[in-house]
This record gives sequence, C-alpha cells and structure tokens, in this order.
Amino acid sequence: METLTVLRCDPARQNQAADSLKLAIDQGAWVYPLGPEPMAVPPVLERLSSAPLPQAWPAGPGLVMSTGGSSGSRSLCLHPIANLDRSADSCGRWLAGIGLEPGATLVWNPLPLHHVSGLMPWWRVRRWGAEHSWLSPALMRQPERLLNHCRRHPFWRKRPMVLSLVPTQLRRLLSHPAGCTWLRAMDVIWVGGAALPADLADQACQAELCLSPCYGATETAAMVTALTPVAFLAGTGGCGSPLPGVHLRLVQDGALAVQCDRLAVARLDADGGLSSVAAADGWWRTGDAAEFSGSAPEIHLRILGRLDGAIQSGGVTVFPGELEERIWLLVRGTGLPIDAVLLLGVENVEWGERLVALVRWTAGDGPIGGFDALRELVRDWPAAERPMDWIHCPDLQSSPAGKWERSRWQNWLASQQLGNQL
Repeated sequence: METLTVLRCDPARQNQAADSLKLAIDQGAWVYPLGPEPMAVPPVLERLSSAPLPQAWPAGPGLVMSTGGSSGSRSLCLHPIANLDRSADSCGRWLAGIGLEPGATLVWNPLPLHHVSGLMPWWRVRRWGAEHSWLSPALMRQPERLLNHCRRHPFWRKRPMVLSLVPTQLRRLLSHPAGCTWLRAMDVIWVGGAALPADLADQACQAELCLSPCYGATETAAMVTALTPVAFLAGTGGCGSPLPGVHLRLVQDGALAVQCDRLAVARLDADGGLSSVAAADGWWRTGDAAEFSGSAPEIHLRILGRLDGAIQSGGVTVFPGELEERIWLLVRGTGLPIDAVLLLGVENVEWGERLVALVRWTAGDGPIGGFDALRELVRDWPAAERPMDWIHCPDLQSSPAGKWERSRWQNWLASQQLGNQL
C-alpha cells in the first residue's frame, strides 16, 4: 500500500537529509522533500501523509516536488524513481558526448535537496557511481574558505569536476578572486534555475569559465537542454541543444513545449486529485516563450521570458526578465552598486499595465542620485519597456533555487502602494 513521507531538509545538514530520503525510497514510499522551517507543508500533503494513499496514485517509490516559483503559483508534481534514473542517464550521455566519463567525475552540489536542482546532482552520482560532495550555503558565501575546503578533498583535480549553480551564486563567486580561482578549477559548470544575465555571461566568458547554461524544469526532472562549455567560450548564447531523448517545439503564443520520457506522471491538485502534466499527444507546454536557431538535430534554444510573467503595455508584449538582463548590462558599465533588480507589472488606466522596478542597493538606500542615474540609463527605451517608477526594496532576493517568486514581490509592491494611499 502506497504511503507518503514528508521529509524536512536542512540545507546545513544535507547529508542527513539525503540518507533519510534514500531510506524512505528503499522502503517504497513517496517522499515530499521540504525546506527548513518556517516552510509549511501544503494542506493536501498533510492530509495524504496521515493515511494510505488513494488507489489512483501511481506505483512508488517516487518524489513529490514543488514547482512553479517563477510563475507566481506553486503546484506539486509526481516523479516515480524511473524518471529520475532516465534524467540522470540522459545527462550522463551528454557528459560522455563532450569527452567526460560520468562515473569518473567529482560532483560539487551547493543547491538544496528539496529542489530538483539539488536533488538531481545527488541522484546522478548514485546512478553513475561518481563522487558527490555537498556544499553548505554558509560555505558558498565565503569564497576563500570554500576554496580551501574543496582543495582538501581527496579527489580535488584528480577527477573531472562538475558543478551546478544558479546565477546568483555565480555572480557572488565571480566578484571574489578566490571564487574565480575555484570556478576555473571546474571542468563543467551547469548554470540554470533562472535566466543567465548577459553581463554575467560576459564576465564568465572573460574569466574563461567552462560554463554550460542549461534549461530544465521540475516537470522534466531537471535539465533538457545544455550548451557545451566549448560553445559558450566561443561566444554562443542561449541554453544549447536538447539532451538525448528530448524533443522541443514551439506552440501557440511562442511557448516552448517539451516531449521526453521523464515528464512528471501527474500534477497534484489542492483537493488531492491528480491531473496530467502533458497534453494527450504527450507534449508539455511550458510557461516560457522561446525561439530556435539552427535546424534538427542541432536545434538551439533561447528562452525569451516567462509568458505568465509577460505584461501587455500599450498593446506591446513586454518580457520583464529580458529587460532585467538589459538593465544589468547597462549598470555594469556605470559601477552603480546594485545587488538585485526585479521588474513587475502594475495596472495602469491608459496603458493597461506599466513596469515598476524594485531595486536592492549594495548598502543602505543607495548612492545619492542613484535612482536618477538608473532613469537616465533607460531614458531612450520605448515607453512600454521603460519603468515608470523605481523603488528601493532592501529585502529583495530570489528563492534558494535562484528563481524570482514574483507573486511575493507583487504583494510587497501592492502593500507599499496601499500604505502610500493611507
């Protein structure tokens, strides 16, 4: 009889969480990995974990993974263990294709186990017979200590070293000499979870990092495309080509659709019901707008932005994520001390929606005239793309997986606007 286990995962003690996850899987359970307090268990999982699972559930063991942070609404996907195995095998074939033996690698993992981004590096190592090492969040914020810690590993530079990162971590490490040294030691650096800003890609290329920008989703059990480090260093942009067993196409509104043998078998509704992730023809429509270059089998993917994050401003479809990248490029040339920027749409009688920019300065309220300088940077942009307001948000940050929880910051912005009206 199928059962569901809720597993609390402490990012500072990922080895213990991984051992508990392995034990539950070996016992045939479905497992929901959950982050540390104060993250709450979804009510539907609270109910399901207290009794045998309904007969409609697929055979276990498997994982229930939370998804949808970048779209502003979360949902739960079911992945049987076979999906994770197929994902690891596909990734292993990609590594072999660039000349690295998967089983001979040392995989560094600084991402949380309760996200697919941190789960899959650990799972790949189990599948490949490679070496795995967790890296704590505290260690990742101290580049010198990180470098010294990793150099003490018995397989440091004795095996090909593979790393998974999100852009936020990459930016932090690139800003420190020891961080750059550590990154240069890697043979492959998969970077995903969120769009790679153009300025950050330029910095990584100038530092000669073996970066591999990739694209994937919880629904596909991690990455489905990846750019080879050779192509990245040659100046190729985008997220690369499909991994073995993956097919891509564009559907209505320019949305990317994915077909592969590791799509989540179901989505769990709030009432406990199960619905299909894929359409009847086996294709899953993502929430991302995309474009292709090249031709099959060497199709090349570029993500334009979230369709559910796009706004209609004066009859123009505007992708905030793409504009955030352009802002970073402009800011880089000025030296303005910005740590984060997020563009959000707000209702506007004349335009339908207009953009507002949230900014976190490196220190305090930012430099004198800082917001004026930002307005000047985008003065020549089309009105639909130009933020009508710039607001200091000292707590602005992405999720641990590097994604923007846009609904959270939309609520924050609404609360600020309401406060100004009182």
